[in-house]
Amino acid sequence: MTTTPHLTGAAFLKEETHGLMEPNSSVSLDVSAEKSAKINLEVCWGIENWPNWRQAAHDIKAYTITHLDELLKQFADNLEAKGVKVCWANDAEDANRIILEIAKKHNVKTVVKGKSMVSEELELNKAFESVGIRALETDLGEYIVQLTGKRPTHIITPATHLSAEEIGHLFEEKIGVPFTKEHHELTMIARKRLREEFISADMGISGVNLAVADTGSLCLVENEGNIGLSTTAPRLHVALMGIEKLIPKLEYLPLFLNMLPRMGTGQKLTSYTHLFNGPTEGHEMYVVLVNNGRTRALAEPEHRSVLHCIRCGCCMANCPVYRKVGGWAYGWVYPGPLGAVLTPQLLGIEKAGKLPFASSLCGACSQICPVKIDLAHQLIRLRHKAIIHKSPANSILEKITWGGFAVMMRSRCRYDLTMFAVRIGARVAPFIPSCLHPWLMGKWTRGRAIPKPSPEGSFGKWWKKNRKK
Repeated sequence: MTTTPHLTGAAFLKEETHGLMEPNSSVSLDVSAEKSAKINLEVCWGIENWPNWRQAAHDIKAYTITHLDELLKQFADNLEAKGVKVCWANDAEDANRIILEIAKKHNVKTVVKGKSMVSEELELNKAFESVGIRALETDLGEYIVQLTGKRPTHIITPATHLSAEEIGHLFEEKIGVPFTKEHHELTMIARKRLREEFISADMGISGVNLAVADTGSLCLVENEGNIGLSTTAPRLHVALMGIEKLIPKLEYLPLFLNMLPRMGTGQKLTSYTHLFNGPTEGHEMYVVLVNNGRTRALAEPEHRSVLHCIRCGCCMANCPVYRKVGGWAYGWVYPGPLGAVLTPQLLGIEKAGKLPFASSLCGACSQICPVKIDLAHQLIRLRHKAIIHKSPANSILEKITWGGFAVMMRSRCRYDLTMFAVRIGARVAPFIPSCLHPWLMGKWTRGRAIPKPSPEGSFGKWWKKNRKK
């Protein structure tokens, strides 16, 4: 089974999507993101020790990533000592092969899946479908998105782009139930359908929120109870884990359990916190440790802090670009600032080199990140790398362009001359034939309107005229 990621660059830079707006962009997503961002800020302001929590979490993850080889071995040894079968997957193709071999060995026909972003990386549902295995998402948001046949738009709230009315029509069409837009009724419809699946499933798939090296424990958090059922009702449990999800010691776990729900959903604690310390009697348990490009980030000190991420999603809610373009515009599994930094590391700059440009560089993501990932600075570094990779000629052109800009900005006389030329250019631009636009300005004007020159001229002239008023 060969898995080929769909991403060929940021979708908002493709010809079919003009500017920074997706076709039929979601009002629900923008509203939901604004609410989440407000909650994130209230959390930060409401906890006196929040800066200390952030620094402690950053230091723990930094130590983990620096000693990842040792900690992974310790973790795997502790798991195997408890009867857990540990598998190592270098990439998505390798991981899918391992999981399908497990399924074949145990004669699996049906699978229930708890929420797992790693499984989205692997496109695991398609891998199951290719061999005739029926896989069903059991997280409510993921279940809704699976019915639509599209990718999630957010890593925590996958269906945040859909209103209750839209979900009601979806259930009416796909499940054959009477239309309703009442939240409770929609939840009960999904619950009734999913309960039947838990009982009959042959395999349960889960992700891993946090893993503890010194005890060989897996920690999973949720609010719906579906992870608990997915991992215990079937006799076979397979946990998919990105190799960066480790923390060194169990004593550090409460810190992350305090931070993750607060920044993810605004809760002090999730409804369910599961600790797995091996298979229960009569059950089998596998843990698949997935690399899939993570060591590419690990090998570069200036980028490895992206592996600190605990997948809370708060950088997305606080990102003005994500809130306007939505998750699909990023072309792959991880949207927002996290995707703009992580995806080029996982898939390579040649496939995802446009994503670092999906930012205004406002820095909101870096300021809110609970583990202090320097996302804004990483975006700048990745932009440089993308330009160099694209073409040496482009690199030379960039140097000439910005070198010329620097020269013109270093003296008042040259600055005034440049601004005079800009004002002339802005007045002439509307009269340039449309056939010449691609040649003169390329794609720069897509999604941008050329501002009209101020009748006052420069700001300096305006200030001299109006400062006494």
